[in-house]
Amino acid sequence: MAKNIVFGIRPIIEAIETENQIDKIYFRKGADGQLINELKEICRRNKVNIQEVPIEKLNRLTTGNHQGVVALMAAIEYVELDDILDGIPENETPLIVVFDGVTDVRNFGGIARSAECAGAHGLITPIKSSAPVNADAIKTSAGALTRIPVCRVGSIRTMLRALQVNGFQIVAATEKSTTLIYDADFTKPTVLVMGSEDLGISREILKLCDVQLAIPLVGEIESLNVSAAAAVMLYEVVRQRIH
Repeated sequence: MAKNIVFGIRPIIEAIETENQIDKIYFRKGADGQLINELKEICRRNKVNIQEVPIEKLNRLTTGNHQGVVALMAAIEYVELDDILDGIPENETPLIVVFDGVTDVRNFGGIARSAECAGAHGLITPIKSSAPVNADAIKTSAGALTRIPVCRVGSIRTMLRALQVNGFQIVAATEKSTTLIYDADFTKPTVLVMGSEDLGISREILKLCDVQLAIPLVGEIESLNVSAAAAVMLYEVVRQRIH
């Protein structure tokens, strides 16, 4: 059994109530009953990400008596947004990277690695529709995910508004923009938003961004991989901030 797996209704309820951090809980499709429904209600109250899956997936995760439910425990300790903000040294210009629908573990880890190398102060990812921060993500990040603070939020929009109130400019990386990254001012406190692999940044999030920037492309392919794009954006920030 994997170290980051907890199965069975009572053990998972206990894990939630003792504030162990959980990435996701898988429920067997159609699972019902008093205890199952009690667990689902506890998940809702605690904003735990849940997903219904075929029983075959649960059986692949564990050979134990899972009772129709398996939890994936967090591989890192998540922090709150205030923890990230409070941890930024006074002599450094804040830089935060936000994931909007990045679901590939390797892309997530690659972006985290570039962010840590570029001196970013934190990563923010949604609870739902995001790659899990698991052992594969940590390996791809070369350990960066154990060094840089990661915050999970229920609403990216609410979090971005809070950062704007705190004086951050919200910058969207999108090939749809006619403004290039070299025309931006990254010497200000900055939040860099990276979108999903297939659809990019969602329309609702784009509306909130103060600046939309594109990376110039000379070849025939229309866009970079999101991890490569993040590295280019982050190192333009570094270039502008080096004195």
